[in-house]
Amino acid sequence: MRWLVLPLLCLGLLGCRENEPVEQTQSGAVIYAGADILTMAGNDVRPEAVVVRDGRIAGVGALEVLVAANPDAIVDNTFAGKTLLPGLIDPHMHVLLGAMMYGQAFAAPWPMAMPGDAMAGYQGRDAFLARVAEIVADAPPDGSPIIVYGYHNLVQGNLDRRDLDRIVSDRPLLVWHYSGHDFYLNSAALTAIGATPETLESFHGVGYLVDGSLNGRIYEDAAFLVVDKMSDALFGQEVLQRGIDKYFEIMRQSGITTAADLGYGIFGRALENQIISMVWAPERTGFNLYLVPEYRAMRREFGDDAPQAILELVSGERPAPARVLPSVKFFTDAAYYSQTMRLSPPGYLAGQSEGTSGLWVTEPDALVPTLQPIVDAGLGIHIHSNGDAAQAATLAALANLRATGFTGKFVIEHGGLFSPEQAVLAGRLNAMVSVASHYVHYMSTIYAEPLGHTRADWITPVGSLSRAGSIIALHSDAPLAPPDPLRAGSVHMTRETREGGIYVASEALTPQQALEAVTINAAYILGLEQEIGTIEAGKRADFTILEANPLELAAQDWPAIGVWGVVLNGRKAPLQISD
Repeated sequence: MRWLVLPLLCLGLLGCRENEPVEQTQSGAVIYAGADILTMAGNDVRPEAVVVRDGRIAGVGALEVLVAANPDAIVDNTFAGKTLLPGLIDPHMHVLLGAMMYGQAFAAPWPMAMPGDAMAGYQGRDAFLARVAEIVADAPPDGSPIIVYGYHNLVQGNLDRRDLDRIVSDRPLLVWHYSGHDFYLNSAALTAIGATPETLESFHGVGYLVDGSLNGRIYEDAAFLVVDKMSDALFGQEVLQRGIDKYFEIMRQSGITTAADLGYGIFGRALENQIISMVWAPERTGFNLYLVPEYRAMRREFGDDAPQAILELVSGERPAPARVLPSVKFFTDAAYYSQTMRLSPPGYLAGQSEGTSGLWVTEPDALVPTLQPIVDAGLGIHIHSNGDAAQAATLAALANLRATGFTGKFVIEHGGLFSPEQAVLAGRLNAMVSVASHYVHYMSTIYAEPLGHTRADWITPVGSLSRAGSIIALHSDAPLAPPDPLRAGSVHMTRETREGGIYVASEALTPQQALEAVTINAAYILGLEQEIGTIEAGKRADFTILEANPLELAAQDWPAIGVWGVVLNGRKAPLQISD
């Protein structure tokens, strides 16, 4: 796969706005009392209070006992009548990709979370093309490329350059697939990036019309040519500022205290270091951020020395804009949303990949040799693995590693499909699964025809995986789903589809399991279980403050629970700052 390193941009003004404070400093020791405290520590005890000192939890228990043991502490009743729980965690999101996508005009197939009200969805081909035409009509008349994000072929119909040429032919127009893996270009955009059948013959991610000409679809490895040639439109200062403002505000409103960017280095470490340093700081943005390096990016930069370079990033010997976790991100196959995940025979029965089996990113025979140097370095594995053929290859590789002595953490990311046998095997091999939050809700119904009904019943079987013994966490993969852990929990308790049906109800999580999946289990997935995920003495004082106890509400009501704000590193960060 070809990867293109993007140039550094001049982003001197990019960052969180200084006139939007998100954190109120709390000095000295404080005892938070009066809240309904959910410790998530594996028992049913509901303590009366929690004491925080120097950013750490110093005690949990009866108020009278904590006051006596901490005579210098201030009793704070700010959270009386509210629910205090361990800080909510999104263990798989993407900072730079989110800024890029949220900074573009949207023509999504379903309503998309935004600060305040959700943005409308556009279902059907006519509604989608009308929305694109509206965006083009509203674009500045300067001839610059127009980018529209959110298209999905299974909801909005087929698309090629001829459709886009009919909307605008004298300036570049690019439609970005919801998955983030595919672009659809009009003729002017193809010309702008120098795309011809000859210049693209070395890529596998290229679509053609029956006459052999380009149909405008450029995806997977070839998509990085678009990213490289259209970097100004994708990475412009105004685009990224607009996108970051929206993205981080959604995270704040959702009560997230910890997030992990699973793909550090994909767009070039120098660029990512610069942008993350400018846009993120916990005291400004209201959440802690961690980075997980992406293997191919590290190989591209460091070659055979990649394992050592990653260890240096983890130790801090090699600088990074946020703490780097001792794990590495890999890919077995391609994307769920764009129908390029790898399937077993007979492959795709409909959709834009009809007649194919999807794409490998790492061939099955290469998985163990690729993973082995990272395992030998003592690092954990996070591996993007979606289709059922991909799960077979991923689990076979894990079985090989386990047989040769590997006992470390192995996390399957997204987990689009698992057959019943694969779910059992995942538990037997002690594989953790970090599940994409909205595959079931957004696409279980419309994927029935491309997958066939048997495989369609295998989408994200969290109930089976949990019963088999796998630790289950929920992630957004934001911007591909809302960075909203309570909404993610609701989706996997109700198993409700966006059309209003219930999808394989037997695979639902219980309320307790759903809350664990966005607190302690998410901490385990990231290897941070000794620091966060429960309310216990010695752990970091990261709390999410809710207006109601989710365990006392119906699953469908979780997304509507009010968020007061968070306590981050021992400091209160309300959503509404009092004067």
